[in-house]
Amino acid sequence: MPQSRSFLDASIPSLVRKLRVDEKIQLLGAPNWWNTNEVDRLDIPGVRMSDGPNGVRGSSHFASTPAQCIPCATSLASTFDPELIHQVGAFLADETKIKSSVILLAPTCNIQRNPLGGRAFESFSEDPHLSGTMAAAYVNGLQGQGVAATIKHFVANDQEHERTAADSVLSERALREIYLYPFMLAQRDAKPYAFMTSYGRIDGIHCSENPRLLNDILRKEWGFDGLVMSDWYGTYGTGEALNAGLDLEMPGPPRWRTQTLVQHTLSAQKTTIPTLDARVSTLLAFVQKMARKNPEVVYGDGVERSRDSPEARKFCRKVAGEGMVLLKNEGGLLPLNSSKVKTLLIVGPNAQGRVISGGGSAALKPTYVVTPYEGLVKNAPEGIKIQYTVGCYAHKYLPTLENNLTTASGKPGWVCTFYNHDDQGNPIEKEIAQFTLQDTRIRLNDFLPEGLTPTWMIRLKGSLAFDKTAPYELGLTVAGRAKLWVDGKMTIDNWTKQKPGDFYYGQGTVEEKAVVDFTAGKGREIVVEYTNTFPPTTNEDAEEKPNSQPALMRGVRLGGAEKIDPDQAIEEAAALAAKSDAVVCVVGLTPEWESEGFDRPTMDLPGRQDELIARLGKANPNTVVCIQAGSAVTMPWIGSVNGLVQAWYSGNEVGNALSDVLYGIVNPSGRLPLSLPVRYEDIAAHPNIRSENGKIHYREDLFVGYKHYQLKGIKPLFPFGFGLSYTTFSLSDLTISAPSSHDESFSVEVSVTVKNTGSVAGSEAVQLYITLPVVDVTTPRLQLRAFAKAKDLSPGASAKVSMKLSKYAISFWDTPKGCWNAPVGKFGISVGTNSEDLVLHGEFALKQSFQWNGL
Repeated sequence: MPQSRSFLDASIPSLVRKLRVDEKIQLLGAPNWWNTNEVDRLDIPGVRMSDGPNGVRGSSHFASTPAQCIPCATSLASTFDPELIHQVGAFLADETKIKSSVILLAPTCNIQRNPLGGRAFESFSEDPHLSGTMAAAYVNGLQGQGVAATIKHFVANDQEHERTAADSVLSERALREIYLYPFMLAQRDAKPYAFMTSYGRIDGIHCSENPRLLNDILRKEWGFDGLVMSDWYGTYGTGEALNAGLDLEMPGPPRWRTQTLVQHTLSAQKTTIPTLDARVSTLLAFVQKMARKNPEVVYGDGVERSRDSPEARKFCRKVAGEGMVLLKNEGGLLPLNSSKVKTLLIVGPNAQGRVISGGGSAALKPTYVVTPYEGLVKNAPEGIKIQYTVGCYAHKYLPTLENNLTTASGKPGWVCTFYNHDDQGNPIEKEIAQFTLQDTRIRLNDFLPEGLTPTWMIRLKGSLAFDKTAPYELGLTVAGRAKLWVDGKMTIDNWTKQKPGDFYYGQGTVEEKAVVDFTAGKGREIVVEYTNTFPPTTNEDAEEKPNSQPALMRGVRLGGAEKIDPDQAIEEAAALAAKSDAVVCVVGLTPEWESEGFDRPTMDLPGRQDELIARLGKANPNTVVCIQAGSAVTMPWIGSVNGLVQAWYSGNEVGNALSDVLYGIVNPSGRLPLSLPVRYEDIAAHPNIRSENGKIHYREDLFVGYKHYQLKGIKPLFPFGFGLSYTTFSLSDLTISAPSSHDESFSVEVSVTVKNTGSVAGSEAVQLYITLPVVDVTTPRLQLRAFAKAKDLSPGASAKVSMKLSKYAISFWDTPKGCWNAPVGKFGISVGTNSEDLVLHGEFALKQSFQWNGL
């Protein structure tokens, strides 16, 4: 890092003139996974970035610094509370800085077009207005504290199937009114410092080299003047991306922006020095902005730290509780208290699981986790007796084992030692580096110690113990090759012969398993050997002739769990349920089922969870099902249980937040940011969900989510915007002002009185939907265009909420004219508490049409 801070006051044009061509090329790539390049000669510092969006992981998958994990984006959107999400952004800014970073790779504001999308949990909503409003609040919170938001993925990264190749085929109206719309709102209201491009294509051109997206729309039309970076390995060429406006290729070392390739591109005049200068100028202006806002970080010690405080825990608990959605409460079963319940059974595969986030870029190592079981036990009202049983398993990969491992010296975790290979690919028994790791997910893509040969090996060693005498199933999955020894006996071979799987973004294997007996409290020595090479393409002479080509994604994962009898586990749960006053069943998905890199194959809950819930409901209808998932799942048992909570992925504080809702410490006010379909076939995108011959057809066009259900007359399981409370509300006194003008400065004020008509304090989200006049193009009947939250109303209290409509609320994209069009006519206003419960109606008239462009 340059010691001088002269860069803070430097003239960017002057710096560009002083840079050599090789230095310019260097700046437009990265040295590693998380930093930009320095130029010591001119005192230009590098800046560090970190993955989000539900926490700040830091700059190492291998030896992660623990971080706070906040709820996923669908949970945040469920709050319908931009003020709270602004606070979330500010909270994450502080988390970013203590990781010695100044850039957070977040928020994700793609559309939940398809609930099976692997990264659906990272996106806010199926609705573009809600998505854009929440994204803007998040960005403003971050950037108000000097940390750059990197809004992503621009644009139409709505599924994972063939994500680096597929062409999203959609109409111009759908592109503008649905998929670009949240980015547009965020740019208007928050001006993100950076945009990250999508992996896929629009109009047959990869987004990272698409001049219409990056230059024409983003920079010229919207006035964006910040940094455009690629997604990781989402750059596909040299001259094309430079010319289109991609400033930074990530990660490093670069594949495309090497000295050889860029110099050759310049000499062939496929790009020019002025283009190179334009990209470098943007990059330097961005780095300078971040250095000026955060000199103590940019010029700091580079050490990553964790923070944990009662205030931080209280905030994360509040955010998680505000996002949970009460979907069913028959007979007033909830909240649970000792007057209703004396014996409570807690059951389900996620009850004692540490399920806090989806997988992929969003996953992180938490500072702590309060599991649902721990929260429900610790916070239980006096007089409630609690029992627990697992009921069933539902993991895709066996749970990680870091909490069951100790080193030879008694420290938590296990020891990882690096060794080089000789010329024949055999390990040299001389330690290169050694680390103690408290994780059995070992990822080596963004860190390797100095001094390694191109191919190398690690040995992981620790003592594994459980608190119960039983047979345990162990599992080993790998990107590379690995073997597992237990007490010196080779137990799992995922080295010699391998079966491809979806581990590590589809570059790894399936999980190979073995059953091992353990005695309670008695450790057994575990050794895993891993190499970064692949097996040979044939099985002949496998040990003697390995494929020495190193893996792109390098990693190994060890998991394990008690071996149970699946039938007996369900029978035991049903029997205990029949003897209990109430049951809390915590089920759902995990980071292995819902993750970047692949889409879910089905909406069904994995394993035998549906069967378990049905049996519990039959044994005791006073069952409350709590679903941890980032999007929709099927609920064939919905009629047999009296309680249902959509708990999403709620971060570190999931257990405390869930107990707050179930015990009535918090009156739930979350509302669904997406429609929950009855079945897979009801999804708007069905059957055009996967890439077909390299194309994803968006044939539902504008009719995404609730707009599709209303168009087709299909009843969802639960509609967009729906959510119950422990109190009741009424809406009245709809007031609509006359339009302020009939041009681009158009505005209308709408107000509604919200009254708490129940017996406990609570909050209600008021939603306003617009109906456009009949025009010569098809438009959805109702579109969310404003919302407001009446907070913390006491019983009998009323509050007036106001919502403002702008030109965005009354316009559609006029494709032939290439602009937004606000048509003459009467606009309907419908106000209610979800997309199907609209109780107040009115209208206003626009007497003169107008067209507009830009923001």
